[in-house]
Amino acid sequence: MSDALQWREQTADALSPEAVSEPSITEPAAPTGFAAEPAWAAVGSLTLGVFGLVTAEFLPASLLTPMAADLGISEGTAGQAVTATATVALVASLIVTAATRTIDRRLVLLAFSVLLVASNLIVAFAPNLTLLLVGRVLLGAALGGFWAMSAALAMRLVPEALVPRALSIMFSGVSAATIFAAPVGSYVGHLFGWRVVFLIAAALAVVTLVAQFATLPKMAPSGTARLRTLVDVLRRPGIAIGVLCAMLVFTGHFAFFTYIRPYLETVTGVGISAVSGILLGFGVANFAGTLLAGPLLERSLRLTLVAMPLLMGALGLGLVTLQGTPGLDSVLIALWGLAFGAVPVAWSTWLTRTVPDQAETAGGLLVAAVQFAISLGAAGGGLIFDLDGVSSVFAASSAVLLAATLIILVGVRSRRTA
Repeated sequence: MSDALQWREQTADALSPEAVSEPSITEPAAPTGFAAEPAWAAVGSLTLGVFGLVTAEFLPASLLTPMAADLGISEGTAGQAVTATATVALVASLIVTAATRTIDRRLVLLAFSVLLVASNLIVAFAPNLTLLLVGRVLLGAALGGFWAMSAALAMRLVPEALVPRALSIMFSGVSAATIFAAPVGSYVGHLFGWRVVFLIAAALAVVTLVAQFATLPKMAPSGTARLRTLVDVLRRPGIAIGVLCAMLVFTGHFAFFTYIRPYLETVTGVGISAVSGILLGFGVANFAGTLLAGPLLERSLRLTLVAMPLLMGALGLGLVTLQGTPGLDSVLIALWGLAFGAVPVAWSTWLTRTVPDQAETAGGLLVAAVQFAISLGAAGGGLIFDLDGVSSVFAASSAVLLAATLIILVGVRSRRTA
């Protein structure tokens, strides 16, 4: 029996409970490189890494005022720490696969965790804006590089049928960081100072590094990706439209999420305590949605890709048209968080199924699209907000999400491309 035929039979059998033995993680026998047995401890260490990366990314939002005061700069200037991270993350997501194509993926991941430790320490001890930005640039490199490789890593650590579950566990780190970073960061910063918060983040990064060193298997590079590969992958049938749809979904979400506080304060009419409570509800629901995504995707990837933006678009229209009580708005916003929790997992799963042989390169394209969508959603939403108010922002967000739903329904498929 030829190697190719044997691999096809093994892949088919892996979808049943009586899955046959497959090659090990360290020596994948096929281009797709799925693992023979799930390495859940390694998945857990990556989830811890996700939590650390996203926590570090979000911390300046809750510490901007004391950071600016301590460094003797304006809050707007201090906000460039966030911009620097996002910009470098976008670039890193596109080039990291090609730049590290000959290096064991375990070593690359450990390097990202070292960058995370260094970033938090540099920021914690930064005497001026220049060193602060240096620390945030290192974070951007780790962040963009990790996200570009995340889907491909899940493929290397679990069998194909368990990839959605592994991704949902990994992305739960994002939701946990969303809940943790802002409230805990601001509280600890108020008690002990903002530098202590980043020292705690550095300690968490050290724990992550140790856990990954102990649990990650060797993962020899399996591709030959170069910068040219980005174009080649994007030209495959269905990939460009899929990346476009993902960008539209994330644009619609971040237009909504960026301006949720002014909506609650001006339309719903609640105070800061209620705003904090509603946002906490959003974060908890988002965490639950991320965990529920795995079982849902195992049933139907296509249904999840269509249903989540459809539900989010409908919820946005409900917020605009009903303009209800704080209780009703809290429920609608929590449901939005629940729906969005499945979105990153769904698109990462789509990537592993459509481009399994170049999952790292395709992951870079997807991360770049998401980073662009964050900027587009925030900037476009701000323009609409200034022109016609926050309700119009939500209406535009819903329109983008519903348009994305239609395009996904017509043009996106979840089968392998070549």
